[in-house]
Amino acid sequence: MNAWPVHDAKARFNELLDACVNEGPQVVTRRGAETAVLVPIAEWKRLSSTARPSLKALLLSDFGRADLARLPVYRGKGGLAPGLTGLSNKALLDAADRDA
Repeated sequence: MNAWPVHDAKARFNELLDACVNEGPQVVTRRGAETAVLVPIAEWKRLSSTARPSLKALLLSDFGRADLARLPVYRGKGGLAPGLTGLSNKALLDAADRDA
């Protein structure tokens, strides 16, 4: 991967593009720090298709959704149902499974 200072990348964009297509990804630097990468479109599509989905995509999809166990909680003045105070999360889930 070649590094191109941003000034050179702007001035010689056609060369940068040709190097990307012929040699692979090219790094663009600003003040010596790596700032961006120009990649061939085929590689971009491959990387995009294997990338993790965005939070928006996850929230809008049906993947991973399920009915959550309802915990046995008393909503009155007494708080939790008798015998459930001080239990770990696992113990609460086990109690919910028993009551379901």
